[in-house]
Amino acid sequence: MTDFEPITGRYITVEIAGEPNRIYFEESGEGIPVVCLHTAGADSRQYRHLQTDPEVLASYRVIAFDLPWHGKSLPPGKWWEREYLLTAELYVETVMALIHALELDQPLVVGCSMAGSLVLELARLHGAELGGVVGFSGAAKVNGRFHDWPLMPDINSNQVVPSWTYGLMAPQSPTEAKKEVWWMYSQGGPGIYRGDTYFYSALDLRGKEEQIDTSVCPVYLYTGEYDYACTPEETEETVFAVPGAKGGRMPEIGHFPISENYALCREYLWPALNELKSSRAARTSPQQSIEHTVRTS
Repeated sequence: MTDFEPITGRYITVEIAGEPNRIYFEESGEGIPVVCLHTAGADSRQYRHLQTDPEVLASYRVIAFDLPWHGKSLPPGKWWEREYLLTAELYVETVMALIHALELDQPLVVGCSMAGSLVLELARLHGAELGGVVGFSGAAKVNGRFHDWPLMPDINSNQVVPSWTYGLMAPQSPTEAKKEVWWMYSQGGPGIYRGDTYFYSALDLRGKEEQIDTSVCPVYLYTGEYDYACTPEETEETVFAVPGAKGGRMPEIGHFPISENYALCREYLWPALNELKSSRAARTSPQQSIEHTVRTS
């Protein structure tokens, strides 16, 4: 018998920075939408384990998409005439454009690595539109990995970049899963990993943490103890600085928890999703809305 997975893929065209972008996304499950953001230089395949988890899919509609220039999402028009550098403004606009295009109501957002930091900016700027965020391997400020060497013609970036990132994973993580992460990183376009790390290196939300209202948009941040790109200490400092944030370090895991060791990552993600589900329901209940109207009228 053919064993079909529950994931289906589609394309949608959205306007980003004034021009159309054809975005590829995959989804599975039913219920509360969960938007999943991939790491620098990779694509939405990193979330395949989450998107085939029966218990998750019984309560959540899991959506993972490829950023423009990544995976099955082609670059925008005349891409060869520009340098790819991802900025915070462009990244935020891209995520929110997809959320609006898919008409998602109070989605939860899960991100890892550069996206683990982006969820903080999403919560700060668009918290009222979100049901909460979960970030892995992110912090208010991450000391950068932005370098020009991936563009050098005498370097095979399709081997060097995945080998460089391979060292960020924990020795305890399953070899097959780590090799899968390596394989995904071997397939990025020229300069795309570099362009993504531009954002990851440049973002600095220090001093802005208190602008995140976790009563409106709850925040969870986790980082593996073997991560030296975004250290557990950097994440813990951010958790402490964001009033009401939860999270901390995860033993025996590295920089790519959602894909390098899904079973272990799930021990942190699953409770966070369910807590967000409960708080989201409380904030969006009719009685809550009536009380809010009375208090503010």
